[in-house]
Amino acid sequence: MTVPGNRGNELLTIGELAARTGLSVSAVRFYERKGLVHPIRTSGNQRRFLRADIRRVSFALIAQQLGFTLPQIAAELGKLPEGSAPSAADWKRISRGFRQVIETRVAQLQRTLDDLDGCIGCGCLSLRKCALYNPDDRAAANGAGPRFILVSRKVALNLE
Repeated sequence: MTVPGNRGNELLTIGELAARTGLSVSAVRFYERKGLVHPIRTSGNQRRFLRADIRRVSFALIAQQLGFTLPQIAAELGKLPEGSAPSAADWKRISRGFRQVIETRVAQLQRTLDDLDGCIGCGCLSLRKCALYNPDDRAAANGAGPRFILVSRKVALNLE
């Protein structure tokens, strides 16, 4: 089956989309329910997918591996043009937003690595070193929990 205006003009069955993306057919249906792909229905009510849906599903799989939620992924995919393959500019726009989130996570992971063997700013004051790392539990002013991991040490100690 072909669709006018669809580059490549061919539609894929759900099984073909599943095979091309490495998903099971039930996973493709799940992605459909979550709004990540929008199949075309034939007169016999069978699902048919655009070739561009291979990219959408592949993007969703990668974004999930990076820790993004399905609603976040669906929101980004919702900004892409329907009925045709996303352009390089479309992907670049999405990547800018994701890049900011990923860079924040990388910074948080780096703080975790840096503080893994020492104080994490939890306010426990049980270590002798807490007087050095977190004098008078100043990190508590910015909230409960591991403040040095959740925010920078300077912010947690109100040094910025």
